[in-house]
Amino acid sequence: MRLVARTIAACIAVLLTASAASAQATEKRAITFSDLIAIHRISDPQISPDGQWIAYSVATPDLNANKMSEQIWIVPVAGGESRQLTHDGSNERPRWSPDGKEIAFVSSRDGTQQVFSISPEGGEAVPLTFLSTGADTEYWSPDGKWIAFVSRVYPDCPDDACNARRDQEQQNNKVKAHVYEKLLYRHWTDWWDGKRSHLFIAPSNGGAARDLTPGADYDVPPFSLDQPEAIAFSPDSQELCFTANTDKDEARSTNGDLFTVPITGASAPKRITSNPADDWGPEYSPDGKSIAYRAQMQPGYESDRWRLMLYNRSSGKSTDLSENFDRNVESPIWSPDSKTIYFQTEEKAEAPIYAIAAGPGNTPKVILGGTFNGDLTISADGHTLAFTRSSLAMPAEVFTANSDGSGARQITHQNDALLSTLDLPPAEPFWFSGAGGTQVEGLLLRPPHFDPSKKYPLLFLIHGGPQGEWDDSWGYRWNPQVMAAPGYVAVMINPRGSFGYGHKFTEEISRDWGGKVYEDLMKGVDAALAKYPFIDSSRMAAAGGSFGGYMTDWIATHTGRFKCLISHAGPWDETSMYGSTEELWFMEWEFGGTPYTNPELYRKWSPSEYAAALGKFKTPTLVIGGELDFRVPYTQDLEFFTALQRQGVPSKLVIFPDEGHWVLKPQNSQLWYATFLGWLAKYLQ
Repeated sequence: MRLVARTIAACIAVLLTASAASAQATEKRAITFSDLIAIHRISDPQISPDGQWIAYSVATPDLNANKMSEQIWIVPVAGGESRQLTHDGSNERPRWSPDGKEIAFVSSRDGTQQVFSISPEGGEAVPLTFLSTGADTEYWSPDGKWIAFVSRVYPDCPDDACNARRDQEQQNNKVKAHVYEKLLYRHWTDWWDGKRSHLFIAPSNGGAARDLTPGADYDVPPFSLDQPEAIAFSPDSQELCFTANTDKDEARSTNGDLFTVPITGASAPKRITSNPADDWGPEYSPDGKSIAYRAQMQPGYESDRWRLMLYNRSSGKSTDLSENFDRNVESPIWSPDSKTIYFQTEEKAEAPIYAIAAGPGNTPKVILGGTFNGDLTISADGHTLAFTRSSLAMPAEVFTANSDGSGARQITHQNDALLSTLDLPPAEPFWFSGAGGTQVEGLLLRPPHFDPSKKYPLLFLIHGGPQGEWDDSWGYRWNPQVMAAPGYVAVMINPRGSFGYGHKFTEEISRDWGGKVYEDLMKGVDAALAKYPFIDSSRMAAAGGSFGGYMTDWIATHTGRFKCLISHAGPWDETSMYGSTEELWFMEWEFGGTPYTNPELYRKWSPSEYAAALGKFKTPTLVIGGELDFRVPYTQDLEFFTALQRQGVPSKLVIFPDEGHWVLKPQNSQLWYATFLGWLAKYLQ
């Protein structure tokens, strides 16, 4: 523990000393972890019904308390001073009542998470839900009379008293064994406790809640990372549409479908889509005639292209509105006149906003491009868009624009004071020929106080996924600015498998994990060295998490060109990974079956098969993982570290017993960054 404490102190001291020296020479200084942890994390802007205010969430890490505090703020749409509404506990998901007199949100301020409401003028929050199992993901009915939400309950419990009794029995039981008879018995960081997420509705004045999916042995919605809203009210407030996966073998299925249910619960949910792949995110048109949603077409492929679909409520038929649009459709929303649908997408490391006329044969058009935008919403009169915007040099803030994309302006300024003191170089895109001559994009970030006459070490960052991308957007778990701050040039490549470059480009990583993608990455390093003479080719490091961790393991067994490596949560042995991960559809798609039906591919792309080369290259390697990581179980990290140690490779293992796939607790994050930067300093400086 003393050694760990000294490591943290030494690394932070180095950063603070360097920052102080730089501040004397220039007005701005390099960013530190202390700055990163102090930045306010802004999300989820929501425009009031009268179009005058925007409510939004602000999350701020509390290093001493070792947790995140999230609060609700409001700001005038016209711009001006922001005002904090909530103060007690942690509060998120602000949603305006249709009359604009209340803002609903979810909070665990009283212990169990419930839905509360508060006046936009401030004052005391009022609880709207009272279930012992809590409440999450609230929705107002358009007439303002109802609140829909989800709660995790035991499917065979008929009422809340039964759920409360069962929970108490579980808590009192001294035996904590996990017993299962089916797969998907654990997910991400949690063992399955026998509960399901059900859809509830309650009067908005705080009356008794009613389960609209009683007895359902499926979740509403199914868990899916970073997906848009999965539940919606019909414009007449008489019906709810939701996403669910009712397949029995959930560990192998990506089959989400849309269901409708009357708010009275008078009839069982009705399935309205039957696509064998994923349908997600219903959005009723304001005129009530249609439901827009997203769909994938390839069952079992979680990274298939998301299409924009339109379900006709009269005919029961669905139409693909984006058949010829070779990008993902994200978070579609309607214009109030039901004529236009807005959405975001990934596009060459950016996230532009598109608009499309709501009918077949139309082409989406960019209305806000050249930036990274998210959290899109629209005013009730259809005149104003609100969204968040960020870059690698700016954390997210709330922006507004006219509905045609003109007049974009920043509305919140939560981080201006801190940012004014920091030297945050912008990202520089560059292109090169990857495997087979395909054009591949990279991003380069120069260190603070850059001097073109100097030579700088290279930090080569590899994104996860494997289907994912490096964006020109701010990040907190892997922040390239903090990583480059000690004096490194950070290079990030979007190789095969990356989003934003067409569906074929994304698909070309599946069943080819160490093939074209590895060639793209190595050619990206070569291209950066050729283009930027200030990079020191004799001092290079590579680092990545998840698939980026896998690729770091692959690099460790295939080349000695890097001075050191950092692997976070990287799959090392694909056969053992298959037997211990949870979402089996992922492995079966990526490797063309199971280890029993296609063992050759599992062996071919397992770094463990080439473990003998570790002793040949002997690249110093830092291995990091979380004991609660059920996606890439930490035993993969243990196996990799064992192989390194047995062959005499300088290596270090860091396992967080209270973290999963990501390191989220502030103090753990502090150790993570200190260890990361300390490893680089040891071998590159």
